[in-house]
Amino acid sequence: MSQTDAGCEIIAEAGVNHDGDLDEALRLVAATASAGADTVKFQTFDADELATATAPTAAYQVEAGEGAEQAAMLRRLALPLSAWKRIAREAEACGIAFLSTPFDAASARFLIDETGMKRIKVGSGELTNLPLLLDLARLGRPMLLSTGMATIQEVYDALGTLAFASLAGSSERPSLDGVRRAYAAPEAKAVLCRTVLMQCVTAYPAPYDQANLRVLDTYAALGVVPGYSDHTLGTDTALAAIARGARVIEKHLTMDRTRPGPDHKASLEPDQMAALVTGARRFAQMLGSDIKAPVEAEVGNMAVARRGLVAIRNIRTGDTLSTENIGPRRSGGGAPPSALWELLGRTAQRDYNVGDWIEP
Repeated sequence: MSQTDAGCEIIAEAGVNHDGDLDEALRLVAATASAGADTVKFQTFDADELATATAPTAAYQVEAGEGAEQAAMLRRLALPLSAWKRIAREAEACGIAFLSTPFDAASARFLIDETGMKRIKVGSGELTNLPLLLDLARLGRPMLLSTGMATIQEVYDALGTLAFASLAGSSERPSLDGVRRAYAAPEAKAVLCRTVLMQCVTAYPAPYDQANLRVLDTYAALGVVPGYSDHTLGTDTALAAIARGARVIEKHLTMDRTRPGPDHKASLEPDQMAALVTGARRFAQMLGSDIKAPVEAEVGNMAVARRGLVAIRNIRTGDTLSTENIGPRRSGGGAPPSALWELLGRTAQRDYNVGDWIEP
């Protein structure tokens, strides 16, 4: 992750919100950096390889002004391969990381070779495309997987495919059984511990009551890095996901939510992205340590707020200590109240005036 010290990486998903315009893509890179996000992410695809000529668009895409043909929409939104090196250089100049989701192995190899892309993000729609996942995993880069629309078994199989890529011999023919054996292998833990597994709801916008942030607990238990790809409106759900343990947050970014196009409506504008980043840093700090111990801010108040054992009556040497002459009070010192049980019935070794601390 790009910001391990901050506790949570923020990925601004520019996606296809450039609408096929390189200059707009560069503006989205600059807006990502200005907002303080760690990473800008796009999508790289061959429209003709991705969808057939008769593949339909989704209802939300039609409502956003797209036609009924998915391939035509994809062709309109695609950037030429020559654009990606320029975009990656711009991200580097702005001090942020560059990612682009490849939808085929050739695009992934191009992004790695030509832009130096260090990780591979897989979109939810490709999670069940295990042959593609295997090709991508064999490129040897850390993986981020979005899991919208998936069952838990489909998640296991996707993770098993990553494990298979690392553990299986070069001569072993891929199979679903082989993938599942790889996932169950003890060695898979070392492979998957650096994989980011992102809860996601593939709806634009996604309903709040279907965000299912408790899935993050399930993912954390798998030994992967839990993340959340957020399609709800606003920033509340993303911040709640951080509080739930997400270590990577992905959120769509646009320069103008009112523009026609499939993803603008469910995106944040630059000022909202900046607010998300500020909130994310604060929420990540709030998580702190999982070790329960006094923190620096409260140490000075312990002697004031906690009780210690004191003399509640004057005590003379040789008196028997009892609840009649010692008890817990706020006094700035003295033995802890739990020591009372051990002290009862003992003989006082010196004189005590009312309010004097009783030593253990």
